[in-house]
Amino acid sequence: MGKERLERVELLIGEENVNLLQTKTVLIAGIGGVGSYAAEALARTGIGKLILLDKDVVSPSNLNRQIMATRDTINISKCQAMKERIRSYNPDCEVICKEVFLDESNLDIVLEADFVIDAIDTVTSKIDLIEKCLSNHIPFISSLGMGNRLDPSCVEIRDLFKTEGDPLAKSVRSLVRKRNLKGKILVLFSKEKPIVQNKEVNPEGKTRKDRIPPASVIFVPAEAGLLAASYAVRYFIGGKENEQKENKSSKNQE
Repeated sequence: MGKERLERVELLIGEENVNLLQTKTVLIAGIGGVGSYAAEALARTGIGKLILLDKDVVSPSNLNRQIMATRDTINISKCQAMKERIRSYNPDCEVICKEVFLDESNLDIVLEADFVIDAIDTVTSKIDLIEKCLSNHIPFISSLGMGNRLDPSCVEIRDLFKTEGDPLAKSVRSLVRKRNLKGKILVLFSKEKPIVQNKEVNPEGKTRKDRIPPASVIFVPAEAGLLAASYAVRYFIGGKENEQKENKSSKNQE
């Protein structure tokens, strides 16, 4: 069954590349709307090892958009729920769960990956992850805001400094400048203008996001997750869009 499972993948990218993907490790930080679809796509495409990083458990509000969220997985760790889902169709994919909040104490986990997908929505952790990847020449792609949007056709890959109209992008750019980070930062960006969501859902929430969560539906985060996974695979098999690989090579020659 293992060979049959990847038969159609092999028809597209060849046996050599299928074998290559099975040797690769991808870290996905944030197993939510974006991260869960990235994990799903990579596991189904034959990536050999996934490191899933998320401290949260599945909640009822996740049922509308996160692929591992079902009535049976509510209150279960998002990482563990995703791991069990992957095991149901690809037991050959090694899945490591890290049920932690990403901070300076555990950032070294990044060094175990061949590629990183950043699907974190906390700005400080996102910047810490980007800085760690840049300083260690680890290829990555970072997701910007996918909430408050409806049109998946507006999601694309851009340089961070060529984005506009995204509040998260603005915050990330500001901190990148403040930390004087050097290197190309590719992001998943939606051109769609976000709606304004001001309804207070949880008056007792500790943060604004807890009190007034972003509106979200499956289309846009799922598209971003699939695009991130596609980019990672294309990076590994040497696609033409692999700008980060070229940057890494030039830095090594300096």
